Amino acid sequence: MPEHALIEGYLAALRGRLPADTVDELADGLIETFDRQRSAGLDADAAARAAVAHFGDAERVLAAFARQAPGRHAARVLLAVGPLVGGCWAATLVIGDAARWPVPVAVRPVLAGVLIAAVVALLAAAVGVGGYRGTNRTAAAAGLCLICLDAAALSVVAVTAPPLVWPMALALPASAVRIAFTAGLIPRLVQA
Repeated sequence: MPEHALIEGYLAALRGRLPADTVDELADGLIETFDRQRSAGLDADAAARAAVAHFGDAERVLAAFARQAPGRHAARVLLAVGPLVGGCWAATLVIGDAARWPVPVAVRPVLAGVLIAAVVALLAAAVGVGGYRGTNRTAAAAGLCLICLDAAALSVVAVTAPPLVWPMALALPASAVRIAFTAGLIPRLVQA
């Protein structure tokens, strides 16, 4: 338990914004630093100020953790592979004359909207908007959108059985791999 109100206030600024085990580790370090300062002869207030100064401003600590958030890395990976997967599907739709596929017209703008939402969320996560937890949750939500889009594309091909065109031979496995990769990421992002 923190031994000084300044240290407790510092940790309170981190709670809820970082994983509990991370805050616990920071608390241990702060208390050790506080105890060292007390052993060196500082009074409690000075020791607490020195310990907090040693760790740095809480907002800077939070920003450093946000830069290292798993969601930020995941978003960057998904943004990097997105154009490749999307390009395969775009070529499939153009060459395969997707306008003739029996997909309800009302579904098309919904899929486009989900794609736009996923890209915007990935961009936000890639730059760390929302701090550590927000970045991870945003990346997880974007990943779920991508899984839905890939699953929809695979389902449409399975149900409508359009003529096989060469880009489809790339698009199908690309979507399947992205589904598997993203499905593996989401639980870790939600827990982080």
